[in-house]
Amino acid sequence: MTFLKPFRTRMRAAFTLVELLVVIAIIGVLVGLLLPAVQAAREAARRVSCSNNMTQLGLGIHHFEFSMEHLPSGVINPDGPIRHEEIGKHVSWVVQILPFIEQQSVANHFDIDAGTYAPENADARAVSIPTMLCPSFPGERVLTADGDRAGTNNYAGCHHDREAPIDSDNNGVLFLNSRLRYSEILDGGSQTIMIGELIPGPGSLGWASGTRATLRNTSGFIDRQAWPNDLDAETGSLDVGGFGSFHPGGAQFGFADGSTRFLTHSIDEVLFRQLGNRADGELLKEE
Repeated sequence: MTFLKPFRTRMRAAFTLVELLVVIAIIGVLVGLLLPAVQAAREAARRVSCSNNMTQLGLGIHHFEFSMEHLPSGVINPDGPIRHEEIGKHVSWVVQILPFIEQQSVANHFDIDAGTYAPENADARAVSIPTMLCPSFPGERVLTADGDRAGTNNYAGCHHDREAPIDSDNNGVLFLNSRLRYSEILDGGSQTIMIGELIPGPGSLGWASGTRATLRNTSGFIDRQAWPNDLDAETGSLDVGGFGSFHPGGAQFGFADGSTRFLTHSIDEVLFRQLGNRADGELLKEE
């Protein structure tokens, strides 16, 4: 007797459409959960790099003081107050410390006596200096306005503790024709801001200009949401403005003792002003 073998259906392993959609949905959820963590890690890395830039600038200022026996002038100009215009000499503190931040070649091509806006300084002024750029800043490395090119910068010296024109009577560390010694920072270097981050407006004159392009005060923080269109919308030529950055929650600051600290937007206004004054003699207000 012949027995017939039972017919067996060969099943093919595969996803159904519903299973595939479920897998895609799960992957989407996981990516959504992971993306903020990746962005936070990238910002943390950018913040560390920014802190390193701030430290290098602080060291450059210290080395300048060791060599010249005084701190660099916030801006070199025959008279004040300083206007945010391409008039005058306006040699910034950045120009003065170029040899001390590994930019000797740029310094060699910059004629300080001729002034920042002189034609012979156009090429040097347009150089983009990596140490002057915060990695979190989304703008251009070189600004172009009215045909002139200027290297962008995201760091400024502190000229005063509140909003006031840049002049020779400011109470910060870097101001018009200043030649301070560390002994003149009476409040102590650890309690005095020397440099901080800034958000350059569309009319910024670059790192070589000793205007509000490289000098700011501790009157408050600039809102990064205003960048770029509204930042200089109602600002006069004598106005200076405060510090600011594209880091969430605050900005990096370099103190006169060489340390770098992150100050948040929620810092007490009185305390912030105290940190901008080199010799107010007051006890620091506690946060």
